[in-house]
Amino acid sequence: MKKQTKFIVILIIVLVVAVTFFYPRLDRYFANTDEDSIAPNQMQASNQGLQVNVIEIKPEPLENSLNVTGSLIPNEMVNLRPEVAGLVQQITFREGEFVKKGTPLIYLNDDELRAQFDRLEYTKKLFESQENRQKQLLEREAISQEEYDIALNQFNTNLADLRLIEAQLNKTVIRAPFDGVLGLREISVGGVISSADIITTIVNIDPIKIEFSIPERYSNEIKVGAPIFFRSNVSSEEAKGTVYAIEPNIDATTRTLKLRAESPNANRQFLPGMFARVRLVLNVEQNAVLVPSESIIPELSGYKVFVASADNKAESRVVTIGKRTESTVQILSGIKPGERVLTTGILQARDGTPLTINQIN
Repeated sequence: MKKQTKFIVILIIVLVVAVTFFYPRLDRYFANTDEDSIAPNQMQASNQGLQVNVIEIKPEPLENSLNVTGSLIPNEMVNLRPEVAGLVQQITFREGEFVKKGTPLIYLNDDELRAQFDRLEYTKKLFESQENRQKQLLEREAISQEEYDIALNQFNTNLADLRLIEAQLNKTVIRAPFDGVLGLREISVGGVISSADIITTIVNIDPIKIEFSIPERYSNEIKVGAPIFFRSNVSSEEAKGTVYAIEPNIDATTRTLKLRAESPNANRQFLPGMFARVRLVLNVEQNAVLVPSESIIPELSGYKVFVASADNKAESRVVTIGKRTESTVQILSGIKPGERVLTTGILQARDGTPLTINQIN
């Protein structure tokens, strides 16, 4: 029993010594094996160079534009009211319909005016015949000039009264003052209305007008006839308009200049009161050097970009930037047309880094 115990103890000691001796050497062996397999891959990657995309610089037109907000307003809009008080006898329009200028919209009761007009028509015939007889007598010197003048004055007074009643009759018919779309009706047949009551609204929206303001420093750069581009929330596409009026003074509160432009609106897509995003083109530079915004690297002393040299190596350039658009930046100095600017891999690139160019946009 004692011999067997001694044997087990000796065997355990031998195993512990063996593990202590050989285990560190196994780690080194496998580590050397991994390094041998990885090294060729790293060498191959370093020989290929940094994978990048570039864009070749070409002169492009650059619009110097001003983006502001504005509102759409109607070409013409009025609240229709009667000139005289009266009883609504007939309504001849439908809400929301398009009407032409001069179309009758409502008729007021005109019985009393019609009676007065008829009475004056009858007396007109009498005064006209009296004036003719007196004129013939005057030519024969049978009456004095004064007697003829009295008859002529009666006839002319009657004609003036007729014109007055006729004008009042015309006011009992309310007509469309211009081509436009009618709004909601505010009256009903049988109601008595006065000059303070609104009948409906009529709006002309073709063309539609755009009202907006620009900072005062741009006041000398805008002229009547200048093009604008605008869009509203109903459409993402830009519509074109033309500036037709400029306020002659600067708003002292906001230091802005108010302008109005107009644009065709035959399909009535734009409605008065809509919010508008306006782009006003100040001038166009034909041969501008533009690079994508992602190619610009800001630094403490300014900006730089990386270009691909003739032997496909990275080369940093200090640049001076100008105007910005949504996706590009104008370069005033530092690069020239024909050079290739990196658009990807700019954070990994260093001067002299070998490049593998995947794409030229």
